[in-house]
Amino acid sequence: MKRRLAREIIVQSLYQMEMNDVEVTEAVEMLIEEAADENETERVITDEIELKAYVVAHVNGVWEHKMAIDDMLEHYLKGWQMSRLSRVDRQILRLATFEMIFASDVPAKVAVNEAIDLAKHFGTEDSGKFVNGVLGKMIQDVDTLRADL
Repeated sequence: MKRRLAREIIVQSLYQMEMNDVEVTEAVEMLIEEAADENETERVITDEIELKAYVVAHVNGVWEHKMAIDDMLEHYLKGWQMSRLSRVDRQILRLATFEMIFASDVPAKVAVNEAIDLAKHFGTEDSGKFVNGVLGKMIQDVDTLRADL
């Protein structure tokens, strides 16, 4: 399973859930099916079951901890509110925060780097820099944030 593809599907699923009020399973299945249909060489899905389980677990994790994640992010936004962020940037920041604070399978630096790449891919011209700035501050406090849970 390619984690990059999984993260793309996670961000897109979170976006779909927020925009269209769809359930996790519906959003994930639709996006995995689309990714499989694209069948691009670097995006070939070798194990859809493993991918779906990983994506659903992370989407549910982000959704379950959304209030805590948003509270953490608000502290690092400095002059911004979550509601003012683009929907894409908001989902990318939520996923990265979930991976850094709540998930034990992803090193914090990897979560930040992947979030920057996702922001460059899905966001605006400035999204990568913005995400880097917010998460760059947060990563300095990651141990404290984990301990405070």
